[in-house]
Amino acid sequence: MTLSSERLFAESAFGQRVLREIEAEGVLLGEENERIVAELSREEKVLTEQRATMTAEEFRPLADAFDEKVQSHREGQRAKLDVLARRSEEARQMFLELARPVLIDLLRESGASIIIERSSVFLSSDRTDITDAAIARINAAIGDGSAVENGASE
Repeated sequence: MTLSSERLFAESAFGQRVLREIEAEGVLLGEENERIVAELSREEKVLTEQRATMTAEEFRPLADAFDEKVQSHREGQRAKLDVLARRSEEARQMFLELARPVLIDLLRESGASIIIERSSVFLSSDRTDITDAAIARINAAIGDGSAVENGASE
């Protein structure tokens, strides 16, 4: 039997919920980043205007502090993106753990001895692809997974 693990996740209620949540968090992160960039641009403009009235010795500490602030914001935003990526990966892992019993049942019922990733198969009949059946059964078994995730986090 074959299965598209990407479709399994992306088309399941669980995967769709997680992808919506991550997309919404990504949008918020993008908006936050735009606000930070606008704030830093304003500060840079003020700093540039101040430069004309200061000596190099007076200006250098201000410029260094601004550069540190920019770097700090960059690192903070990068860290938030990393957290989002980890959350996505962790959700996929949890999904596969929750889907495993359903996939084992499908394997037993079919009499097959192996499930192969669809993208790794050179040629096969569409009849061997169990992705749609797996999605339907997983949706019936765990829904969008929010109850399972909430139970795990409590």
